[in-house]
Amino acid sequence: MRFYFITFRSVTYAQQGERLLKGSGFRCALQRTPRWMEEQGCGYALKIRAAEIEPATALLAQRQIPIRRVYLQSKDGQLEEVPT
Repeated sequence: MRFYFITFRSVTYAQQGERLLKGSGFRCALQRTPRWMEEQGCGYALKIRAAEIEPATALLAQRQIPIRRVYLQSKDGQLEEVPT
């Protein structure tokens, strides 16, 4: 299964995003990001299934919860930034 990681500017935005998405029926998990992501100012991310990424990011934008970056996890576990 493929997953996306949505990063945020702060843990507060990440927590707000998690509450919003879970309350809307999405399956997601809040977690710390890898160290190389932290160097770019992204300390927390929501992990979400690939099938849910578009409606999830649309809902976050609609509710004005700012997303920093979105990453796709490849089959070998590597993360690649994708446009939002």
